[in-house]
Amino acid sequence: MTIAIDTNRYRDFCAGESAAVGVFASAHAIHVPFVVLAELRAGFLIGRLSRKNEAVLLRFLSRPRVHLLCADNQTTHHYARVFAQLRAQGTPIPTNDIWIAALVMQHGLLLYSRDRHFDHLPQLPRIE
Repeated sequence: MTIAIDTNRYRDFCAGESAAVGVFASAHAIHVPFVVLAELRAGFLIGRLSRKNEAVLLRFLSRPRVHLLCADNQTTHHYARVFAQLRAQGTPIPTNDIWIAALVMQHGLLLYSRDRHFDHLPQLPRIE
């Protein structure tokens, strides 16, 4: 199983939540969307444990199964389709999550997230 993770599931993993630890352990590859990395670092900067959290993140990112997932020109087409679909449905979701969905669909990954607003995208493969 190859997954892309959302910010909330990285936090669950770091907190030792057993389901998240199990999913991370069983994944062949774990992709971290650039947006998730930015959200994590933004949270670190406003928190009290910024240096510690950054060090843990760097160790995680250095693992051979972990890959940073960045947007490219193709991603923008997926983003546009997801944005248009959500608008037509009248079910907007946060912009960062549209980027995550676009990257997941582009690369044929499973999204590991707790966010219910991804339910508005039935074509998005997910692990809950």
